[in-house]
Amino acid sequence: MKVLGATVEGNRIGLAEVLAAAEDAAPMASLNVVARNLRDRFDAHTVSFLFADMVGQQMVRVDEETAARTNRHPEQIPLAASVYDRVLRTQELVRTPEGRNGQRILAPVTNRGDVIGILELTLPHVTEKILDEIREAAHALAYIIVTDRRFTDLYHWGRRTTPVSLASEIQRHLLPSAPSCEAAQFTLATALVPADSIAGDTYDYALDHNTLHLSITDAMGHDVNAALMATLLVNASRSARRVGADLAEQAKQTHQALLDHGGHTFATGQLVRIALDGTGAQLVNAGHPPPLLLRDSTVEEPRLDIDLPFGIPAPVAYRVQKLDLRPGDRLVFHTDGMQERQAETVDLPRLIRDTAGEHPREVVRTLTAAVTEACDNHLPDDATVVCLDWHGSHPEGRHAPAGADR
Repeated sequence: MKVLGATVEGNRIGLAEVLAAAEDAAPMASLNVVARNLRDRFDAHTVSFLFADMVGQQMVRVDEETAARTNRHPEQIPLAASVYDRVLRTQELVRTPEGRNGQRILAPVTNRGDVIGILELTLPHVTEKILDEIREAAHALAYIIVTDRRFTDLYHWGRRTTPVSLASEIQRHLLPSAPSCEAAQFTLATALVPADSIAGDTYDYALDHNTLHLSITDAMGHDVNAALMATLLVNASRSARRVGADLAEQAKQTHQALLDHGGHTFATGQLVRIALDGTGAQLVNAGHPPPLLLRDSTVEEPRLDIDLPFGIPAPVAYRVQKLDLRPGDRLVFHTDGMQERQAETVDLPRLIRDTAGEHPREVVRTLTAAVTEACDNHLPDDATVVCLDWHGSHPEGRHAPAGADR
């Protein structure tokens, strides 16, 4: 079997070989390398990669020609009720007949719970061994894209199925590059649906050896000024966190940054730290809507004290509160855009109960879709949600399933 100029007889081409071949190519060309690899290995008629657009309503196809020419308009496919939606939701490989062309194979491309997209191939014949190798190729592709999107605009350009404002550009690049993350102790998913006039929502998360750090903030204002205030908030918080400041000091520095540079604006927010060994969780609540806690089929708001928002010119000492978090709990943090104006008609507690058995990725998608529909696709305020499933302390580490769902 020919693979990128090499001959392999009866041996399985593994993850390392695909990664090495892609690394030898330029970042813009690595998708083409993977496509040629799969065509040569399986006699594939077509190979392409699809990912969801920025608003999660369309799948955008990138094939070899699209990857080589950014001026080529990519194909867009409605996501709702499609086979692509099924693959993203279930994270399972799907095969469908393609008449005389053989079979179409769709494999999820996922890394540590971050759903990156879908690998699609049309093959003349399929065996279980081939399906296993396609799963491995999808796994390799996830690593390739995570690496290469640091160096090229291809993946940013392809997701823009609607015009993107300057404020939205600023806001999007404040967010973590992966909207979902899985670990032994937790599963996390996030979503931000921007308003017609950007209103300054952000979220953030990070892991160190012992702690999961979370934040959700909502800066006052609209458009570019709100995005700039959000930039100030997020980077003040990250700066304090990265030098090892405790939660109270992180809140203090975030507050002071708005006082010093915020131009009389303010922001609500919550800063959270969760010990991965299960010894406790802490939270600072700066005037922000309380999270919703799903425990034993009941959704309630944890009892929290509320301090002043960040940036209010008044004496304030941010209190670090204990957050009662038990294995099996689901916490849903959100901004007020999830419940303001038309969004008030959305019953968040009911939707959280109804999606209790779903992955957090589906929870945030269900919640934001309901708010977007209630607002007739024109949100008056950003709608942001962070869903955290707490599994408890698991020092042995995460056990990733085989195949593409890693």
